Amino acid sequence: MKTAQEMLDFYIDAEVAVLSGQTVRIGDRQLTRADLTEIRSGRKEWQAAVLRAGAVAGRRARWANADFGGVT
Repeated sequence: MKTAQEMLDFYIDAEVAVLSGQTVRIGDRQLTRADLTEIRSGRKEWQAAVLRAGAVAGRRARWANADFGGVT
């Protein structure tokens, strides 16, 4: 099983991939290869798990918030 930090890193990578153009528009049709809302929800859950693990271990979590310029 992966650690909370590994899962958080996985979700961050997935979010970056989607934000980098995994939605394609062809004419009036749109294809989305992944659901950004679900990815962000999972990322938030794993961020909380990393924070909890860091608090239990008495150390600071190893992640930072990223600002993508208001892209939702």
